This record gives sequence, structure tokens and C-alpha cells, in this order.
Amino acid sequence: MKEKNINRGISQVRKKGSGVYREGAHMLPGACLMIAEGVIESIKDLKNPFVTIVNSYTTQIPGHAHLDKLGAVLKEELEKHNVNVWYANIGGAICDGIAMGHFGMKYSLPSRELIADQIETIIGAHPTDAWIGLGNCDKIVPAMYNAMVRINIPAIYVSGGPMLAGDNNTDLISVFEGVGRYSSGKIKKKELEELAETACPGYGSCAGMFTANSMNSLGEVLGFALPWNGSIPATKRVKGKKRQFEINPERIDLVKEAAGRLIYLMKNKIKPLDILNKKSLNNAFILDLAMGGSTNTVLHLLALAHEAGIGYNLDNLNELAKTTANVVKVAPSRPEIHMEDIDRVGGMGAILKAVYAGGRSKLDLKAKTVYGTLGDYVLKSPDPDGEIIRSAEKAFSHEGGLAVLFGNIARNGSVVKTSGVDADMFSFEGKAKVYNSQEEALEAILNNKVKNGDAVIICYEGPKGGPGMQEMLSPTAAISGAGIKAALITDGRFSGGTRGLCIGHVSPEAASGGEIGLIKNGDIIQIDVNKREINVKLSEKELKERRKKKAPFKSKVPGGWLARYAHFVQSADKGAILSFDD
Repeated sequence: MKEKNINRGISQVRKKGSGVYREGAHMLPGACLMIAEGVIESIKDLKNPFVTIVNSYTTQIPGHAHLDKLGAVLKEELEKHNVNVWYANIGGAICDGIAMGHFGMKYSLPSRELIADQIETIIGAHPTDAWIGLGNCDKIVPAMYNAMVRINIPAIYVSGGPMLAGDNNTDLISVFEGVGRYSSGKIKKKELEELAETACPGYGSCAGMFTANSMNSLGEVLGFALPWNGSIPATKRVKGKKRQFEINPERIDLVKEAAGRLIYLMKNKIKPLDILNKKSLNNAFILDLAMGGSTNTVLHLLALAHEAGIGYNLDNLNELAKTTANVVKVAPSRPEIHMEDIDRVGGMGAILKAVYAGGRSKLDLKAKTVYGTLGDYVLKSPDPDGEIIRSAEKAFSHEGGLAVLFGNIARNGSVVKTSGVDADMFSFEGKAKVYNSQEEALEAILNNKVKNGDAVIICYEGPKGGPGMQEMLSPTAAISGAGIKAALITDGRFSGGTRGLCIGHVSPEAASGGEIGLIKNGDIIQIDVNKREINVKLSEKELKERRKKKAPFKSKVPGGWLARYAHFVQSADKGAILSFDD
């Protein structure tokens, strides 16, 4: 990270850590308060290092509702190492599933910035020698990664683990798609309600390869988390019980191991920016491509690269895809396979081993991690089982499960999860049906106004236009559940639970003058996934004329946090970061 971007407080944390409390008598009032809160027992304890637990426990998110229990384990384990332990809980954590389908989803992506800023605030105000992040879900995980590189003192991340699948291999997306089946008359309301009562059985991040589990898994390869961080289930099955709230002993063991590793990182002064570089970002994208992860990972990894001061071009993803086989498909791409199945056959290490053994991958096994090198993990992992994790030779596709498309409506790129697209939809041409919000589009879909062959365009849902780039899970799941063969194109984003020809992150967005905002009903949209192209069948002259007649965008929010966010947020191809630059 460029030093000019670091404020004096963070520079002090990096240089002195808890040493600031030992600088003289003027620091004794602070020590007095540490005694009052029980972090130290006497002034003599100031000689010991300080470590901080940053937990995101909340009962508003199933992936976080058990983090108080894991946090207690973490605190007890750290205290065995003769360190002073601070324990902080951050707010602003959002469950995308609960926020979905109403205005609240606009707060989801902005919460990534709030959470990273909270961590900076906590550690900037209370300097510490090392910290550990305990989180789980969509924006919390990337926020903790961003904070790790921003603060750049010894740190490690550990997650609460994925949820087990529900009855009949169901999960949250089963319910969203059930809404589409219900609206098209394929199931009764009672069936939908029964599905909603059984699809999510207990604690954990939703069971498929959605954004939370994708980001937890990528942490292993970025080098910020221990092996198995992404796949060990949060709970274990208890025979005869529908609700699975008993925490998995393997997850508890991982939390304890993470505590010990943090002490190692602190003693050896190993920091996040000693680990993260362009090669480790490539490694993360390779895993993402191999497992067909959420398109949101692209957004978050670009933001991480920016936070670390690493230049990273979006089109590099297509180059990596050429040499990375898609060896795994997990729900929603393969609805019967969930994270617990991946864990059972070898986790992320087995996926990477399959890709590496194929001989084409650009995977760098020498990359540093909090546990050694990536090779220490991958080469010791099981071989692919052949069914859940395939070999590179028998992969689902010989190119990765994500792609970046460019064209006259996405000059700076757009992202599609190819692993979730049926082969007959890779080449598509259809008439545009244009909507200026997710709500408009969802109403049309649920009222059967979207038909096979349509190209549904949702504008003004980007980082600035939304604001907040809300996920399009409700409309995509409704289309999928209704069995409609249509394309969906937006400057917004999709849930990791999305499948189908769904193209998001269209940049520049409509609110910034992007061409997606110039499309009209009836325009012909052409998509060729193999050629990485997306275009509207219009001349440059016609687009220029439409631009002249287009009224300037007016923000949808007049005040509050979202208005400030909309003012500073950059486009999706830059990771939707906040910046003072225009």
C-alpha cells in the first residue's frame, strides 16, 4: 500500500503497537481503565503483548448467530499464550437473504466499507500488536480482508463455517426459486411454506457456493486463513433433530488453531502485505474459476487489490480462465452438491490439486500464506474423488467458471458465472425488456411478462445508481424457478446463489453515463460467452444521439449514509471502492 494513503494513527500502530502504553506515566490513566475492564490485572501486565479479537457476532445473521460461542473459545485459547486480549464486536453486519427484495439490500455492499472502517477505528484508537477477525458472511469477510491489508500488522481470519443442507438437499436458493415456481403455478403456497421451514436447518453461511462461502474459501488461497476455513460445516448433524445448532467440534478446533497461528505470526512479525501480492490474487482467482464461485468475488478481490495498492486489471480473469479447468460445481450450479460435500472429499486443497495436476494452471505453489506456502497445503491434499471434484481431464469445462464480457454496453467489462449457464445459452440473441430498478423487473417476472428469449435489462442498480449495487437474486431466482429461458443483464450484481445467463457488474453503470442506460425496449441484445462479448445491435451514431437526449442521473437518496456512499463510490470494474477521485 502506498505510504501516502496511510494516516499517522495507522503508521503508529504498525511501528509501536501496544508499545504506546509503555511510553511513560502519561499513559497510566489508560492502563487504569484496562484494569477496570479486566483486560489486565496490574500495571506489570502492560509488558505483555496485546492482541485483539474482532468478532461480527449478531443474531440477525444465521452465519453469525453462533460466533459468540466461537469467540469465547478464541479468547480462552489466546489467553493461554500470556497475552492481553481485547475483544471487540463490530456492527453493520447484514444478512443479504433477509435484506433481499426490499430497500434494505441497498445497504449490503456499502456495509463492506463500514465494517473495514470500524476495524480501522478500533485498532487505530486502541493500538494492538496483532488481531484476529471472526466472521462469516457476504460483506463481512471481504471487509476483514481489506482491513487486514489496510492496517498491516500481524493478523489472521477465521470463519464460522458453512450451513448444512436442508431436507432433500435444499438450501436458501431452493426457497427463492420456489417463489418463482409458486408464481407460475407449479407449486402451492403450503409447499412453499414447508420448503421455507426446512431448507436452512441451523447456524452457518448458506450451504452452497454463494458469496460468503466463496470468500471464506478464497481466504485459504489468498493466505489469510487456515486450510479448511471455507468448508468445515458450522454445525454437526444431530440424529432426530431438524434444527442443527450443535457446533461442529472440527470448527472449534480450527478456531483454536487460528489462535495459535496468530501468536506465531505476531512473534515472527509476519504481516498481511508480506503475503498478498499479484500472484496470490491470481491464485485466488484460479480457485474461484475452478469452483465456479460467486461473481461477487470479482468485486471484492478488485477492492482488496486496490486497498493493498496492487494494480489488477479485470481482463486478467479471462487469461487465467484459459488455463483453469472448472472441476467443481456446487449449488446453485449443481443443486444437490453443497459445501459439506466439498469438505468430505478434500476441501479447497483437493480442488486446487486437481487443477494443478492438470498441468495447465498458473497456480503459484510458492506463494506465502499464514500457514507456510500454498504448496504445503495443496500437495498434501487428497486427489479428486472424480464425482464431486473432477480431474482437470474430465472437468465440467476446460475453462474456468467465470468470465468477463466486453462490448458496446460494457466498455469496461461485465461478469458472468459461466458454470451456472446452460450450454445452449452461451450464444444468445433477444429483444430487450428494460426496467429501471430490481423492483420493476421482479414485478414483471412474477406477473409473467418476461418470456423465453427475452433480454431483461435492469438499469440504475450499480454502486452509484442503486445506490449500493443490490443483488438481483429475487429476479434471477424467479426466472429460474419459473423455467424461463431468458438473459438478465444489469449494472447491479448477483447473489452467489444465481444461475442462468445472468450478466452483472456492467461498467460503466447507467448512473455514470454507461451505455446500458441507453438501451430501449425492443433493442436486440447479442451475447457470445465464448467470445467474451456483449453488445446491443446499434450503431455508434445511434448511441451518441441517444446520449444527447438522455437526462442527467439524479440520485435516488437525498441524505444519510447512502447519499455519502453514492457520492464517493467508484464503478464495479474498480471494485466499488470509495475514493475522493472523480
